[in-house]
Amino acid sequence: MRGNAEPTLRNSAGHTWHVWDRAVRLLHWALVGSVALSAVGLVALAGVHRPAGYVALAVVALRVVLGFCGSRYARFAQFVHMPRATWRYARAVLGGREPRFIGHNPLGGWMALALMACVAALARTGWLYTTDAFWGDETVERVHRALAWTLLGLVVAHVFGVIFTSLRHRENLVAAMWSGAKRAPERNDIA
Repeated sequence: MRGNAEPTLRNSAGHTWHVWDRAVRLLHWALVGSVALSAVGLVALAGVHRPAGYVALAVVALRVVLGFCGSRYARFAQFVHMPRATWRYARAVLGGREPRFIGHNPLGGWMALALMACVAALARTGWLYTTDAFWGDETVERVHRALAWTLLGLVVAHVFGVIFTSLRHRENLVAAMWSGAKRAPERNDIA
């Protein structure tokens, strides 16, 4: 976990900075697709829900591996900040004076962890429901359903955070997650 990040002193106005490598982007969009397919599969496509959930779990597992041994901006050590630094950042957001982060900002880092943990827990409870020991167990089903609603809430909060941050820093974060490139760090940005 990171404590206080020092702002970079570079000023590369007009240049782009490669942030998200191909593996991170592929896993991000694969997770979006598998979670969406799992949700749709539950309602409209019989037989798709379970395999899509297992794909989502595999994507999370691979993303965790990248969190420890991936590129700079993929590593947890780069974007998981200590709680005190995260609260300080949240207060700065409320005051309209938060710095721009080149990778995940502190709230975004914790959101990434929450999303991955929720998907993993959903897959675990979904799998448990298929075992003989828990087949038909209403508690497992209720937990699975509660986790699904929690994931939906997290996804909505994540999308809101991406839109808010994109507008606040005049930077299209969806395009950045697609291309891998962001505006290069400026004087007060944190790289």
